[in-house]
Amino acid sequence: MLAPAHRVDGLVDWPAEPERVGRWPVYVDFDDSVLDRDHLMSSGGASSIDRGKGLVANVRRAVRRIVNPDTVTRRNVDVLVDALHRESGTSVLPVVLVVGGGEIGNGADRLYTDPRVEVVAFDIYAGPNVQFVADAHRIPFADGSVDAVVVQAVLEHVLDPARVVAEIHRVLRPDGIVYAETPFLQQVHEAAYDFTRFTESGHRWLFREFSRMDSGVVGGPGVQLIWTLGAVVTGLTRSRTAGRLTRLALFWLRFMDHVIPASYQVDGACGVYFMGRRSEAALPAAEMPVQYRGAQ
Repeated sequence: MLAPAHRVDGLVDWPAEPERVGRWPVYVDFDDSVLDRDHLMSSGGASSIDRGKGLVANVRRAVRRIVNPDTVTRRNVDVLVDALHRESGTSVLPVVLVVGGGEIGNGADRLYTDPRVEVVAFDIYAGPNVQFVADAHRIPFADGSVDAVVVQAVLEHVLDPARVVAEIHRVLRPDGIVYAETPFLQQVHEAAYDFTRFTESGHRWLFREFSRMDSGVVGGPGVQLIWTLGAVVTGLTRSRTAGRLTRLALFWLRFMDHVIPASYQVDGACGVYFMGRRSEAALPAAEMPVQYRGAQ
């Protein structure tokens, strides 16, 4: 469930009284951010990306859920929530910080409905699923203030993923848990705000200051093929709607991933995930070759 305002306020560490856009505090250093202050304020905190409204937004969300299976995410969120509940040991609910939580991620619904955790979420735009606006390159929380961080389909949209991961490490309590999902073989989405992709090994190196609990694939070559064919149709027709309809029509290709071995999925993944605990010892570079989990 979303944490109440007073709980959020108790976590904040920011050097000045924040500006506000509507009811949302804005914790952004605009001199060091891709965000434009004038646009954010004049638009009422609206996203720079067209995310649709009402029926359009619901249809887009439904297509994503049909095309992109959420089984892995749901399983991993269950593991995360159950671990936090076992380890809490106090009457204070564990706090899960969702970075880039403007939209509830595919398969992440339980975070928002489970009464055993409190969710604090932010994004670079205002909306009903976030309590404040911020840039993940500078998370406005005190050191060691949260129990877990979820960053789902976000790190491809930040200028400096390593800096964001360092911020995640900073705000996590000792032994706190991070759960991240990031694209590998996926076409550009969100236009000018899409910068980076990661192999499964590269994702592990990004989170080298965390001990690995689990990692793997979110959508294998079958899902990746759906994305690619959708992009081909989009290019041929100059229509993003045609591309979306193509992906929807080809949803059945995702079931090929059930017969592709996990190691082969790693080499052709649509996206990858990492779950780990905050560590004080970074993974040595010399160990990276043995971290490879693919089939080559």
